[in-house]
Amino acid sequence: MQLGQPLGSVTQGSLTGGLEVRLHPDISVEDMRVGKFLVVQGMRSRFFCMLTDVALGMANQRIIANPPNWEDTFLRDVLAGSGTFGTINLAPMLMFTPEVEEDFPSKNGKSANALVKAATKGLASFQPQTSTTMELLPVKTIPSHFSQVYEASEEDFRRVFGWEDDIHRKNFSIGKPLDMDVPVCIDLDRFVERSNGVFGKSGTGKSFLTRLLLAGIVRKNAGVNLIFDMHSEYGWQAVCEGKTYSTVKGLKQLFPDRVEVYTLDPASTKRRGVQNAQELYLSYDQIEVEDIRLCSRDLGLSEASLDNANILSAEFGKAWILQLINMTNEEIKMFCEEKRGHQGSITALQRKLLRLENLKYMRSACPQNYVNQILKTLEAGKNIVIEFGSQSDMLSYMLVTNMITRRIHQHYVGKAEQFLQSGNVVDKPNQLVITIEEAHRFLDPAIVASTIFGTIAREMRKYFVTLLVVDQRPSGIDNEVMSQIGTRVTALLNDEKDIEAIFTGVSGGAALRSVLAKLDSKQQALILGHAVPMPVVVRTRPYDEKFYAEIGDQIWEEKADDEVFAAAELAKADLGF
Repeated sequence: MQLGQPLGSVTQGSLTGGLEVRLHPDISVEDMRVGKFLVVQGMRSRFFCMLTDVALGMANQRIIANPPNWEDTFLRDVLAGSGTFGTINLAPMLMFTPEVEEDFPSKNGKSANALVKAATKGLASFQPQTSTTMELLPVKTIPSHFSQVYEASEEDFRRVFGWEDDIHRKNFSIGKPLDMDVPVCIDLDRFVERSNGVFGKSGTGKSFLTRLLLAGIVRKNAGVNLIFDMHSEYGWQAVCEGKTYSTVKGLKQLFPDRVEVYTLDPASTKRRGVQNAQELYLSYDQIEVEDIRLCSRDLGLSEASLDNANILSAEFGKAWILQLINMTNEEIKMFCEEKRGHQGSITALQRKLLRLENLKYMRSACPQNYVNQILKTLEAGKNIVIEFGSQSDMLSYMLVTNMITRRIHQHYVGKAEQFLQSGNVVDKPNQLVITIEEAHRFLDPAIVASTIFGTIAREMRKYFVTLLVVDQRPSGIDNEVMSQIGTRVTALLNDEKDIEAIFTGVSGGAALRSVLAKLDSKQQALILGHAVPMPVVVRTRPYDEKFYAEIGDQIWEEKADDEVFAAAELAKADLGF
């Protein structure tokens, strides 16, 4: 492989602290950008690294005491490379060591092993005529002194991140490197099997990143999505941020046969021109005390009121809210005397729950069970977007999201247990990804232990349910939950606490902090975790007309159909047909 022009030489470093590289005199330090992907060719191994810092160095401190005049170009040129030089810090992420199967003589009489060693000493264009294995491993050593550093090639990127048309993996291009025109792919099969997060401060493009990921999951059939769309951005067209007014397509427009839109505000959805949206209503008898507990902050409920809610639920069952709302003061007093409740707390609970009557989607009784309808749609392999319209306040968002998710949790636990008992591939539930916004409200350390979302983030991978959390305040999410986030797609963050939270549970996170802090405010993201072999900074893939055409390419349709056919044949074989 031709490695190109060397950029510099490794001068010192450690496995934990990274490598320090002195740039060659003809390499400008201004061309070195934090987040750049570089490779180091050692004596035996090839190291894939990320640039984490750039610095200026000098051979003698007297140069600083008496610096040359800026107009004295001759003296500056004399000092460049010897007296003054640029340095960069690299964090090694992966390594590749060719393994020669057999040390047999080659045509020129030298052994294959000798030729490999010769290649690493400078004959980089030589390719030994032996069989080698391509296995990327975690870095457990470092290259020797004066190993040369090179720009990463397109082959390096493909070797590490794969390519989108790989028929053996469900790779999806999320963007391109900062200085190259080659796709960086994530493995969607690995992405959906764990809970993941999209983070970034307001205005950095979290919604566009989330749309990209969701579109990739739908296109590659990596799983089914249940999206709680707080601001009506994912199902149908949404407005682009910028100086000129423009819109982008939603998932329903890109995949009309694979996506269903449910709405809690039919009037708002109709005004926006959403086609074939289904109305969604919930009833009081579907609300459990645990649903109210999650909304206690928004309703202003005390622990005493929640304790009395449990007494009411034990007495009246599913009808406890309707019974409470219709009770008079005298009836409340009698109830408290009989059941040892607290009259003041129950009266306060009644007053606070009257707010539910103002919610457009709440009914005393529903003509059908909409939650069961959602479950049947998911089991059919279709993706669901639940729009909130004008009902997008935090009370509605947390109440509805919790009510539906709790029932899906119960259903998937039963399905997973049935599959584990039978071992029949037909019983295997579809991998489900639940997308929630303002995730810190659901995963706050004070309540996460008692919420369904904390349970899913910690345990539900084994039940084929994971979360995709979208948030601008990752520091508000419980540390234990953050440590379980498999893949983190992070746009610019400025707050130190938020940056620290991103690297919770990440080995070598300290070296990446400067990379995250130096991202551009638009269309750049740091991706690290389970779905990518190593951390990488990308220019995110544009969500535009070109993307619509690529995502709807008939080639992908044929591949998806082939995969479905192959899976069906495998299932038949397992069943003995």
